[in-house]
Amino acid sequence: MQAVLRVLAAGRDVAEMGTAYGETAAVVAETARSVVTVERDPERAAIARERLAGFDNVELLEGDVYDELRDRGPFGLVFVDGGLRPVDPARWEAIFALVEPGGILFKDDMTPGRPVEGDEVREFFLRDPRLVATEILVTPEMAAIVAVKLRAG
Repeated sequence: MQAVLRVLAAGRDVAEMGTAYGETAAVVAETARSVVTVERDPERAAIARERLAGFDNVELLEGDVYDELRDRGPFGLVFVDGGLRPVDPARWEAIFALVEPGGILFKDDMTPGRPVEGDEVREFFLRDPRLVATEILVTPEMAAIVAVKLRAG
C-alpha cells in the first residue's frame, strides 16, 4: 500500500487524514512536493513528529482532521487513512472539496470482496458521479479504493 501511495504522490501536494506514527507520511514525502498530515491522538502525533523531523516538505498538524484541513488545499492526492464510519455526508463533502480536479482520493483498509451495496464507504467512493474509481487488491487481506475527481465540464 505504501509503495502505491509513493507512486501516486509523486510531484503532488498531498493531504493525509490520519498520521498514526508517521510511517506512510515519511514514504509519501520521498516523492511528494508537499505533505500535510493530521493526527488526533497526541501520543501518536509526538512519535510521528520525531519520525518526520527530517522532512522539510511535511507539515504535521494535531487535532480533528476536518477542522485542521478546512480551507486548505486543494491537494493532488488525499489519503483517507482515518475511519469514515459512519459516513457523514457533510464530512464526505469536506473530503471531496480538498481534492483538486483531476486529483486522487485513496482509501485503504478495506476488506476485499465485499459488495458495494450496503457499504457506506464503497458507495461514496464508487458511486459518486463526480469520481471515477476502482477497488484494487493490495494484499490478500486488504483492498484499497483509488478515485480520480473528474474535471468540471
